[in-house]
Amino acid sequence: MTRKLKLRSFLLAAAAITCLFGEVASAATTLKMATDSGAKGSPAGNALKKWADLIEQKSKGDLKVKVFYQNELGGQQEVFDLHVAGDVQLMLNWPMTSYDKRIGVIYTPYMTTSWDDALKAYSPGGWVNNLLGGIYKDIGLKFFGPWPEGFNGVATRGSHALTIADAKNIKVRTMTVFPAPQTMQALGYQTAAIDWGEVYTAMQTGVVDGEAGNVIFWDYEYFRDIVKTYVRTKHFFMTGVLSMNQKAWDKLTAEQQKVVSEASLEIMNEQFKAARAQDEFYVKKAVDAGIKYIEPTPAELAVLGKAAREKVWPLMEKEIGAEIVKTIRSNASPL
Repeated sequence: MTRKLKLRSFLLAAAAITCLFGEVASAATTLKMATDSGAKGSPAGNALKKWADLIEQKSKGDLKVKVFYQNELGGQQEVFDLHVAGDVQLMLNWPMTSYDKRIGVIYTPYMTTSWDDALKAYSPGGWVNNLLGGIYKDIGLKFFGPWPEGFNGVATRGSHALTIADAKNIKVRTMTVFPAPQTMQALGYQTAAIDWGEVYTAMQTGVVDGEAGNVIFWDYEYFRDIVKTYVRTKHFFMTGVLSMNQKAWDKLTAEQQKVVSEASLEIMNEQFKAARAQDEFYVKKAVDAGIKYIEPTPAELAVLGKAAREKVWPLMEKEIGAEIVKTIRSNASPL
Protein backbone atom coordinates (compact mmCIF):
# COMPACT_ATOMS: atom_id res chain seq x y z
CA MET A 1 0.00 0.00 0.00
CA THR A 2 1.37 3.41 -1.01
CA ARG A 3 1.89 6.23 1.48
CA LYS A 4 -1.10 8.10 -0.02
CA LEU A 5 -3.38 5.11 0.37
CA LYS A 6 -2.18 4.55 3.95
CA LEU A 7 -2.78 8.21 4.77
CA ARG A 8 -6.21 8.11 3.16
CA SER A 9 -7.13 4.98 5.13
CA PHE A 10 -5.93 6.59 8.36
CA LEU A 11 -7.98 9.75 7.72
CA LEU A 12 -11.11 7.73 6.91
CA ALA A 13 -10.69 5.69 10.08
CA ALA A 14 -10.16 8.85 12.14
CA ALA A 15 -13.27 10.40 10.61
CA ALA A 16 -15.29 7.30 11.43
CA ILE A 17 -14.08 7.33 15.03
CA THR A 18 -14.86 11.05 15.33
CA CYS A 19 -18.32 10.44 13.93
CA LEU A 20 -18.89 7.54 16.31
CA PHE A 21 -17.84 9.51 19.38
CA GLY A 22 -19.88 12.46 18.20
CA GLU A 23 -22.96 10.24 18.05
CA VAL A 24 -22.24 8.91 21.53
CA ALA A 25 -21.82 12.42 22.89
CA SER A 26 -25.00 13.64 21.27
CA ALA A 27 -26.87 10.64 22.68
CA ALA A 28 -26.56 12.04 26.22
CA THR A 29 -29.94 13.22 27.49
CA THR A 30 -30.04 16.75 28.88
CA LEU A 31 -32.50 17.47 31.68
CA LYS A 32 -33.49 20.88 33.03
CA MET A 33 -33.68 21.12 36.81
CA ALA A 34 -35.05 24.11 38.74
CA THR A 35 -36.18 25.35 42.11
CA ASP A 36 -38.80 28.03 42.70
CA SER A 37 -37.21 29.12 45.99
CA GLY A 38 -33.52 29.20 46.76
CA ALA A 39 -30.61 31.09 45.24
CA LYS A 40 -27.26 29.55 44.40
CA GLY A 41 -25.44 28.88 47.67
CA SER A 42 -28.59 28.59 49.80
CA PRO A 43 -29.50 25.22 51.40
CA ALA A 44 -32.08 24.62 48.67
CA GLY A 45 -29.66 25.80 45.98
CA ASN A 46 -26.93 23.52 47.31
CA ALA A 47 -29.33 20.56 47.38
CA LEU A 48 -30.30 21.27 43.78
CA LYS A 49 -26.66 21.42 42.66
CA LYS A 50 -25.79 18.20 44.47
CA TRP A 51 -28.85 16.46 43.01
CA ALA A 52 -27.72 17.43 39.51
CA ASP A 53 -24.13 16.34 40.18
CA LEU A 54 -25.25 12.97 41.54
CA ILE A 55 -27.37 12.30 38.45
CA GLU A 56 -24.48 13.12 36.12
CA GLN A 57 -21.98 11.08 38.15
CA LYS A 58 -24.20 8.05 38.62
CA SER A 59 -25.12 8.01 34.93
CA LYS A 60 -21.44 8.39 33.94
CA GLY A 61 -22.34 11.31 31.70
CA ASP A 62 -25.29 9.60 30.04
CA LEU A 63 -27.52 12.23 31.65
CA LYS A 64 -26.62 15.92 31.66
CA VAL A 65 -28.41 18.35 33.97
CA LYS A 66 -28.79 22.11 33.52
CA VAL A 67 -29.63 23.85 36.79
CA PHE A 68 -31.81 26.95 37.23
CA TYR A 69 -32.10 28.70 40.58
CA GLN A 70 -34.78 30.95 42.12
CA ASN A 71 -36.29 33.50 39.69
CA GLU A 72 -34.07 32.45 36.77
CA LEU A 73 -37.09 31.02 34.95
CA GLY A 74 -39.79 33.16 36.59
CA GLY A 75 -41.85 33.17 39.77
CA GLN A 76 -43.13 30.20 41.75
CA GLN A 77 -46.25 29.63 39.65
CA GLU A 78 -44.46 30.13 36.34
CA VAL A 79 -41.77 27.57 37.12
CA PHE A 80 -44.30 25.04 38.38
CA ASP A 81 -46.23 25.57 35.11
CA LEU A 82 -43.05 24.76 33.18
CA HIS A 83 -42.57 21.64 35.32
CA VAL A 84 -46.08 20.33 34.69
CA ALA A 85 -45.72 21.11 30.98
CA GLY A 86 -42.45 19.18 30.82
CA ASP A 87 -40.20 22.12 29.88
CA VAL A 88 -38.50 21.74 33.27
CA GLN A 89 -38.06 18.03 33.86
CA LEU A 90 -36.80 17.96 37.45
CA MET A 91 -37.75 20.27 40.30
CA LEU A 92 -37.34 21.04 43.97
CA ASN A 93 -40.59 22.90 44.51
CA TRP A 94 -42.80 24.28 47.22
CA PRO A 95 -46.04 22.93 45.77
CA MET A 96 -48.59 25.15 44.07
CA THR A 97 -52.26 24.17 44.22
CA SER A 98 -53.33 25.61 40.84
CA TYR A 99 -53.47 22.18 39.15
CA ASP A 100 -54.96 20.19 41.99
CA LYS A 101 -56.17 21.71 45.25
CA ARG A 102 -55.45 18.41 46.97
CA ILE A 103 -51.78 19.42 46.97
CA GLY A 104 -52.91 21.77 49.72
CA VAL A 105 -52.70 18.78 52.07
CA ILE A 106 -49.05 19.76 52.55
CA TYR A 107 -50.23 23.10 53.95
CA THR A 108 -52.75 21.71 56.42
CA PRO A 109 -52.38 23.88 59.54
CA TYR A 110 -51.24 22.14 62.70
CA MET A 111 -51.30 18.72 61.03
CA THR A 112 -48.08 17.80 62.83
CA THR A 113 -46.72 19.67 65.84
CA SER A 114 -43.44 17.92 66.65
CA TRP A 115 -40.34 17.05 64.65
CA ASP A 116 -40.73 13.35 65.37
CA ASP A 117 -44.34 13.29 64.15
CA ALA A 118 -43.53 15.37 61.08
CA LEU A 119 -40.54 13.33 59.94
CA LYS A 120 -42.44 10.10 60.48
CA ALA A 121 -45.41 11.39 58.44
CA TYR A 122 -43.31 12.67 55.53
CA SER A 123 -40.79 9.81 55.33
CA PRO A 124 -41.21 7.13 52.64
CA GLY A 125 -44.11 4.97 53.73
CA GLY A 126 -45.47 7.71 56.00
CA TRP A 127 -49.10 8.72 55.72
CA VAL A 128 -48.47 12.22 54.29
CA ASN A 129 -45.86 10.86 51.89
CA ASN A 130 -48.38 8.33 50.56
CA LEU A 131 -51.06 10.98 50.07
CA LEU A 132 -48.75 13.29 48.14
CA GLY A 133 -47.46 10.53 45.88
CA GLY A 134 -50.92 9.76 44.54
CA ILE A 135 -51.84 13.42 44.08
CA TYR A 136 -48.66 14.25 42.18
CA LYS A 137 -49.23 11.30 39.87
CA ASP A 138 -52.67 12.63 38.98
CA ILE A 139 -51.20 15.91 37.68
CA GLY A 140 -48.52 14.22 35.62
CA LEU A 141 -45.59 14.39 38.03
CA LYS A 142 -43.35 11.67 39.45
CA PHE A 143 -43.11 12.18 43.23
CA PHE A 144 -39.72 11.22 44.68
CA GLY A 145 -40.24 12.57 48.17
CA PRO A 146 -40.12 15.59 50.47
CA TRP A 147 -37.24 17.92 51.27
CA PRO A 148 -38.15 18.98 54.83
CA GLU A 149 -37.19 22.35 56.35
CA GLY A 150 -39.09 22.54 59.64
CA PHE A 151 -41.86 24.50 61.31
CA ASN A 152 -42.56 28.01 60.10
CA GLY A 153 -43.52 31.20 61.88
CA VAL A 154 -44.37 34.87 61.55
CA ALA A 155 -41.61 37.43 60.93
CA THR A 156 -42.56 41.06 61.57
CA ARG A 157 -41.01 44.50 61.23
CA GLY A 158 -42.60 45.91 64.37
CA SER A 159 -45.19 44.54 66.75
CA HIS A 160 -45.73 40.79 67.07
CA ALA A 161 -48.50 38.57 68.40
CA LEU A 162 -48.76 35.51 70.60
CA THR A 163 -52.56 35.51 70.71
CA ILE A 164 -55.35 35.81 68.18
CA ALA A 165 -56.50 39.09 69.71
CA ASP A 166 -53.03 40.65 69.47
CA ALA A 167 -52.74 39.73 65.77
CA LYS A 168 -55.73 41.75 64.59
CA ASN A 169 -53.75 44.87 63.64
CA ILE A 170 -50.88 43.01 61.95
CA LYS A 171 -50.97 42.40 58.20
CA VAL A 172 -48.79 39.56 56.93
CA ARG A 173 -47.80 38.17 53.59
CA THR A 174 -48.89 34.59 52.97
CA MET A 175 -48.10 32.16 50.19
CA THR A 176 -50.42 32.31 47.20
CA VAL A 177 -51.79 28.84 47.88
CA PHE A 178 -54.84 27.51 49.72
CA PRO A 179 -55.16 27.46 52.70
CA ALA A 180 -52.30 29.82 53.63
CA PRO A 181 -54.37 33.05 53.78
CA GLN A 182 -57.25 31.27 55.50
CA THR A 183 -54.90 29.86 58.14
CA MET A 184 -53.43 33.24 59.09
CA GLN A 185 -56.90 34.79 59.16
CA ALA A 186 -57.93 32.06 61.59
CA LEU A 187 -54.98 33.10 63.75
CA GLY A 188 -56.28 36.68 63.76
CA TYR A 189 -54.04 38.34 61.17
CA GLN A 190 -54.92 40.50 58.20
CA THR A 191 -53.43 38.90 55.08
CA ALA A 192 -52.10 39.58 51.60
CA ALA A 193 -51.18 36.67 49.30
CA ILE A 194 -47.92 37.72 47.61
CA ASP A 195 -45.51 35.81 45.36
CA TRP A 196 -42.15 35.08 46.98
CA GLY A 197 -40.21 37.28 44.55
CA GLU A 198 -42.17 40.37 45.64
CA VAL A 199 -42.06 39.89 49.41
CA TYR A 200 -39.03 42.08 50.17
CA THR A 201 -40.52 45.09 48.41
CA ALA A 202 -43.90 44.53 50.08
CA MET A 203 -42.28 44.48 53.52
CA GLN A 204 -39.89 47.35 52.80
CA THR A 205 -42.67 49.65 51.57
CA GLY A 206 -45.08 48.73 54.36
CA VAL A 207 -47.64 46.96 52.17
CA VAL A 208 -47.42 44.24 54.83
CA ASP A 209 -46.05 44.28 58.37
CA GLY A 210 -44.44 40.90 58.04
CA GLU A 211 -44.48 37.54 56.35
CA ALA A 212 -45.90 34.23 57.54
CA GLY A 213 -44.79 31.56 55.13
CA ASN A 214 -41.34 30.34 56.09
CA VAL A 215 -38.89 28.72 58.44
CA ILE A 216 -36.50 31.24 59.95
CA PHE A 217 -33.75 30.70 57.34
CA TRP A 218 -35.63 32.60 54.67
CA ASP A 219 -36.47 35.55 56.91
CA TYR A 220 -32.90 35.74 58.18
CA GLU A 221 -31.34 35.37 54.75
CA TYR A 222 -33.57 37.77 52.82
CA PHE A 223 -35.14 40.17 55.31
CA ARG A 224 -32.84 40.51 58.32
CA ASP A 225 -32.37 44.24 57.64
CA ILE A 226 -36.15 44.65 58.03
CA VAL A 227 -37.34 41.92 60.40
CA LYS A 228 -37.27 42.64 64.14
CA THR A 229 -39.15 39.63 65.53
CA TYR A 230 -39.78 36.02 64.56
CA VAL A 231 -42.53 34.07 66.35
CA ARG A 232 -42.46 30.31 65.75
CA THR A 233 -46.21 29.78 65.38
CA LYS A 234 -45.64 26.34 63.79
CA HIS A 235 -48.79 26.60 61.70
CA PHE A 236 -47.21 24.62 58.83
CA PHE A 237 -44.43 22.06 58.66
CA MET A 238 -42.57 23.40 55.65
CA THR A 239 -41.16 21.03 53.08
CA GLY A 240 -40.11 21.19 49.48
CA VAL A 241 -40.81 18.31 47.12
CA LEU A 242 -38.45 16.50 44.76
CA SER A 243 -40.31 15.59 41.59
CA MET A 244 -40.00 14.89 37.87
CA ASN A 245 -42.32 15.39 34.95
CA GLN A 246 -43.93 11.97 34.36
CA LYS A 247 -43.62 12.04 30.56
CA ALA A 248 -39.95 12.92 30.86
CA TRP A 249 -39.53 10.09 33.37
CA ASP A 250 -41.21 7.63 31.01
CA LYS A 251 -38.76 8.57 28.22
CA LEU A 252 -35.76 7.53 30.32
CA THR A 253 -34.31 4.05 30.08
CA ALA A 254 -34.71 1.73 33.05
CA GLU A 255 -31.07 2.38 34.00
CA GLN A 256 -31.52 6.14 33.75
CA GLN A 257 -34.65 5.95 35.91
CA LYS A 258 -32.68 4.02 38.52
CA VAL A 259 -29.99 6.71 38.51
CA VAL A 260 -32.45 9.59 38.96
CA SER A 261 -34.42 7.73 41.63
CA GLU A 262 -31.31 6.84 43.65
CA ALA A 263 -29.97 10.40 43.43
CA SER A 264 -33.32 11.77 44.59
CA LEU A 265 -33.45 9.38 47.54
CA GLU A 266 -29.93 10.36 48.57
CA ILE A 267 -30.80 14.08 48.55
CA MET A 268 -34.00 13.45 50.49
CA ASN A 269 -32.37 11.24 53.14
CA GLU A 270 -29.56 13.74 53.60
CA GLN A 271 -32.05 16.54 54.26
CA PHE A 272 -34.06 14.44 56.70
CA LYS A 273 -30.88 14.07 58.78
CA ALA A 274 -29.81 17.70 58.38
CA ALA A 275 -33.08 19.65 58.57
CA ARG A 276 -33.45 20.06 62.32
CA ALA A 277 -29.82 21.03 62.94
CA GLN A 278 -29.95 23.35 59.94
CA ASP A 279 -33.02 25.09 61.33
CA GLU A 280 -31.45 25.50 64.79
CA PHE A 281 -28.30 26.90 63.16
CA TYR A 282 -30.29 29.66 61.50
CA VAL A 283 -32.17 30.46 64.69
CA LYS A 284 -28.79 31.28 66.26
CA LYS A 285 -27.74 33.27 63.18
CA ALA A 286 -30.96 35.27 63.34
CA VAL A 287 -30.56 36.00 67.06
CA ASP A 288 -26.94 37.04 66.51
CA ALA A 289 -28.17 39.40 63.79
CA GLY A 290 -30.50 41.11 66.27
CA ILE A 291 -33.79 39.38 65.47
CA LYS A 292 -35.89 38.60 68.55
CA TYR A 293 -36.83 34.90 68.44
CA ILE A 294 -39.93 33.78 70.34
CA GLU A 295 -41.41 30.31 70.81
CA PRO A 296 -45.02 30.35 72.08
CA THR A 297 -45.71 28.15 75.09
CA PRO A 298 -47.44 24.78 74.53
CA ALA A 299 -50.65 26.33 75.91
CA GLU A 300 -50.43 29.28 73.49
CA LEU A 301 -49.76 26.94 70.56
CA ALA A 302 -52.70 24.75 71.55
CA VAL A 303 -55.05 27.75 71.36
CA LEU A 304 -53.71 28.72 67.92
CA GLY A 305 -53.85 25.14 66.67
CA LYS A 306 -57.41 24.62 67.85
CA ALA A 307 -58.58 27.83 66.15
CA ALA A 308 -56.91 26.93 62.85
CA ARG A 309 -58.26 23.38 62.88
CA GLU A 310 -61.80 24.51 63.69
CA LYS A 311 -61.91 27.18 60.98
CA VAL A 312 -59.67 25.81 58.22
CA TRP A 313 -60.10 22.04 58.26
CA PRO A 314 -63.82 22.23 57.32
CA LEU A 315 -62.85 24.44 54.37
CA MET A 316 -60.31 21.84 53.36
CA GLU A 317 -62.98 19.14 53.34
CA LYS A 318 -64.75 21.09 50.57
CA GLU A 319 -61.56 21.85 48.64
CA ILE A 320 -59.49 18.67 48.87
CA GLY A 321 -62.09 16.08 49.84
CA ALA A 322 -63.62 14.64 52.99
CA GLU A 323 -61.67 11.37 52.72
CA ILE A 324 -58.30 13.13 52.74
CA VAL A 325 -59.29 15.30 55.70
CA LYS A 326 -60.57 12.19 57.47
CA THR A 327 -57.08 10.70 57.06
CA ILE A 328 -55.58 13.92 58.42
CA ARG A 329 -57.87 13.91 61.44
CA SER A 330 -57.00 10.28 62.16
CA ASN A 331 -53.24 10.85 62.03
CA ALA A 332 -52.71 14.46 63.17
CA SER A 333 -50.56 15.25 66.19
CA PRO A 334 -52.37 15.95 69.45
CA LEU A 335 -52.48 19.61 70.50
